Amino acid sequence: MSMFCNQCQEAKKNVGCDSVGMCGKKENVSNLQDLLLYVVRGISAVAECTGQEKNLEVGRFNMQALFSTITNTNFDPKDIEELITAGLALRNSITSGIERACPHFLSNDYISWMGTPAVYEEKAKKIGFLSIENEDVRSLRSLLVFGLKGIAAYADHAKNLGKEDEDIYAFVVEAMNSLNKDLSVDEMVAMVMKAGEYAVKTMALLDGANTSTYGNPEISEVNIGTRNNPGILISGHDLKDIEELLKQTKGTGVDVYTHGEMLPANYYPAFKKYDHLVGNYGNAWWKQQAEFTQFNGPILMTTNCIVTVKDEYKDRIFTTGPTGYPGVTHINEPENGKNKDFSEIIELAKTCKPPIEIETGKIVGGFAHNQVIALADKIVAAVKSGDIKRFIVMAGCDGRHKTRNYYKEVAENLPKDAVILTAGCAKYRYNKLNLGDIGGIPRVLDAGQCNDSYSLAVIALKLKEVFGVKSINDLPISFDIAWYEQKAVTVLLALLYLGVKNIRLGPTLPAFLSPNVVKVLVENFDIKPQGEVMADINAMMNGK
Repeated sequence: MSMFCNQCQEAKKNVGCDSVGMCGKKENVSNLQDLLLYVVRGISAVAECTGQEKNLEVGRFNMQALFSTITNTNFDPKDIEELITAGLALRNSITSGIERACPHFLSNDYISWMGTPAVYEEKAKKIGFLSIENEDVRSLRSLLVFGLKGIAAYADHAKNLGKEDEDIYAFVVEAMNSLNKDLSVDEMVAMVMKAGEYAVKTMALLDGANTSTYGNPEISEVNIGTRNNPGILISGHDLKDIEELLKQTKGTGVDVYTHGEMLPANYYPAFKKYDHLVGNYGNAWWKQQAEFTQFNGPILMTTNCIVTVKDEYKDRIFTTGPTGYPGVTHINEPENGKNKDFSEIIELAKTCKPPIEIETGKIVGGFAHNQVIALADKIVAAVKSGDIKRFIVMAGCDGRHKTRNYYKEVAENLPKDAVILTAGCAKYRYNKLNLGDIGGIPRVLDAGQCNDSYSLAVIALKLKEVFGVKSINDLPISFDIAWYEQKAVTVLLALLYLGVKNIRLGPTLPAFLSPNVVKVLVENFDIKPQGEVMADINAMMNGK
């Protein structure tokens, strides 16, 4: 095989993509991303050995590198090559003292290896996950690395808003260097669980960064129709980018629409002052090829979620941050600390036709932890009166897999006394359904992006406190999680760290989990695959 990648839910035959990714990733990009992870291992080994675990340059680079390898983030081999080159230079710049502190490291390939772009691809073919012969070791290391990728994404978003935690950077160094060690199975499992602990810490850091900068999300009605002005469509996750875009488009006659995971930007008080933020256009990431074509105006991809770019809009799509695609214009971060310049996008928008309207109406969201806790008395009263029998957490990712219609069918068939808690683009399967409310409480409570899954944990912990139970598992809450990419793995590890059991995971169990690792997860946490809709509903409503 010319590549191997099994990090996402759409891995070929639920085993792994071996010639081209189902996401569209070419073999050279896949192999270069493997090599970039290898470079991060080397950087982390040197940093831990020389006591530089909290070196900010190391921490920031590791986050950037890991983030760039998340599914549907960067398809441009030149970008990955540049990161590899920068990583090798960083590794060499921090090696002072390693001869004295860890002389045995000097012979290790991940420390001594050097290269040039001309030899990267050949080297990359030798150090991927398949180079680990033991499938259980390979599985546990994959689970750890994929969880770290989500942590990196959350930490990078927080850093963009001026919030960093050296302890998180140090843990990523520790975890990546653990891949260089011959750990026991128990030690590897412990490291995975520690990743869950740091997943919670990182999501809390990002939540604090978002809310301290833009205010707590509020219950909001979001328009899904269009106006007659030219527009810019912004997708991905980075709130700093939409803030700058809104500032720079103010008074230009150009409207701004959110797409995909950017929908929750409409819930933040700081963005509501911009009357040219029209609302949300379209659905989850996987429908973008049709929706971007119909939008007519330029599109800004701020983070992961980009798919193979069609010729119909290739000349009006832009990337920024960790995202990249060959032949697509990239908006760089200025080196002088100034804000990004989106003038090229804005000027292009002025020459474009208004977007084609694909739907009309409004959807309701903004139920992050602060807003739900404000409704706690009302919610508790509804539970105690029996008006609300169960909360079903259906958070996570949407995707192309046909069986994902399961989540829509669950939403449609849940008893009227069940409330759905959601975050992430999985909500697009049911957030436009007319599911009604319970005493004024909507039956779909959208907490925001997958980045906002922390809100769901805070809500559960608050309900645990209010009801005076010992564990989240004693609450009338069931978890029916949809996963696609690595941030969903991070959320899963966070839930496991919090002790949540009976999690349904679908539409398939991850291909990177070996039978023995699945057995451990089932025995310790009762993780299970999704089943038949009505059977799962019956089980969840009965706390199973």
